Amino acid sequence: MARIYAGILGPLAFLTSLAHGALHGRQADAILLAAWYALLGFTALGSVIGWLAGRMIEEEVLARVSARAAKSTPSRLAAQEARP
Repeated sequence: MARIYAGILGPLAFLTSLAHGALHGRQADAILLAAWYALLGFTALGSVIGWLAGRMIEEEVLARVSARAAKSTPSRLAAQEARP
């Protein structure tokens, strides 16, 4: 998930920075440098956000599976003990 977020936010920031620089009539080298920094920064930010989102989803799934397993375990044990 981290790669997905990084792969979206980085290029989006790059293109936005290019458009911003072109609309304001800046020089090409300044536009490209700013776009490069935006790409690097937002790729790193997207990676961190994606990693955090992936961890939260994994923890939620693990909690649900554990709760479901804990719920079904006592009934299975009671059924096994009831057998002669």
